[in-house]
Amino acid sequence: MGVAGSGKTSVARLLAERLGVTFAEGDAFHPHANVTKMSAGIPLTDEDRWPWLESIRDWLTARAREGVLTVVPCSALRRAYRDILRGAEGRVRFVHLTGTPELLTARIGRRSGHFMRPDMLTSQLATLEPLGADEDGFAVDVEPRPDEIVDEIVARLR
Repeated sequence: MGVAGSGKTSVARLLAERLGVTFAEGDAFHPHANVTKMSAGIPLTDEDRWPWLESIRDWLTARAREGVLTVVPCSALRRAYRDILRGAEGRVRFVHLTGTPELLTARIGRRSGHFMRPDMLTSQLATLEPLGADEDGFAVDVEPRPDEIVDEIVARLR
């Protein structure tokens, strides 16, 4: 989990590969209307997010029923959003990828072909509710190289 520019997709792909588990891109679960809004620089409302989060939750449940472990990068900025994801069958753990606003802005500015615009980071940071002490997960700084981040995640998951 984390805001735009935190490296969710890159780190999640590497993590899934390292663990030998299934990867699914969380953004792929967005309905077309959400992508259109974000591409136009319009922040999503909770009403926009609920069906997206429910789709991810349902996919996680289906994989759990098959006995398949997964990694899904998803912003999951608010506890209420994570509560929906936690509703999936099986254990759902969160890794909160964190970084300074300056680092995140620079990373977003270097991306091409992505619907998230740099000016939307402010909205995401304002929405962000870090993991609570009672939530199953932990935070990891994203300044190191992706392989170093994955090393830390794997060590902490075990």
